[in-house]
Amino acid sequence: MRYLILSDIHSNKEALSAALSFMRRKRWDKVVFLGDLVGYGADPNSTMDLLRSLRPLAAVRGNHDKVCSGIENGEMFNRIALEAAMWTRRKLTPSNLRWLKQLPEGPVVVDDAFAISHGTPIDEDAYIFGEIEALNVFRQTPFELCFFGHSHFPVVFALSPDEITTILTVAPVFRLKMRPGVRYLVNPGSIGQPRDGNPLCSFAIYDSDARTIAIHRVAYPIQATQRKILAAGLPRPLADRLGVGR
Repeated sequence: MRYLILSDIHSNKEALSAALSFMRRKRWDKVVFLGDLVGYGADPNSTMDLLRSLRPLAAVRGNHDKVCSGIENGEMFNRIALEAAMWTRRKLTPSNLRWLKQLPEGPVVVDDAFAISHGTPIDEDAYIFGEIEALNVFRQTPFELCFFGHSHFPVVFALSPDEITTILTVAPVFRLKMRPGVRYLVNPGSIGQPRDGNPLCSFAIYDSDARTIAIHRVAYPIQATQRKILAAGLPRPLADRLGVGR
């Protein structure tokens, strides 16, 4: 099976469309989504409609999905994130609002092959920034392979019997062959708001038969997305940061 792994889309229709256009030249069997479909961007409904049209689809919720759908009030959000979330909540169609509320909490095991979560499989709102957090997750979970999002930073943490290793990705494509006896935590990066200094949208392809993971970076019309954010009256930093990938 070949899985298309998407995370942190954040209402960025142009970026999601670019990733799917790139994938038209490649085969995939199932889409896997790691949370934060909405928030920040200006196209919540059309972005949701596009993701919901993909079949088959496995998904978990993110922290922005919870606040934008009203499950949580966003008291832990900064001012800009909360303003965007409240704007999104007002714009969502009834159908999309119901769908968003029904997204499950991670971790979810996909096809008995791997786990997915938004933050960590221990706490959906917690971050994995480095090896300390990754080691804590490895120690408290049984998964050989888990894909996670939330940090918007593409990275792989690998745990062998001897050591834990951080594997940084490179653009435009990073490829990894999984080794027997090694466990992996993989962040495919963010579709809609990368934060690793590279503004190209980021996503992964996992081939469970070949046991390979590829993380791709693809260009999209950033200026069009920025114009939409400003035209919607959303905070300017949400547009500006897209151009620098921060």
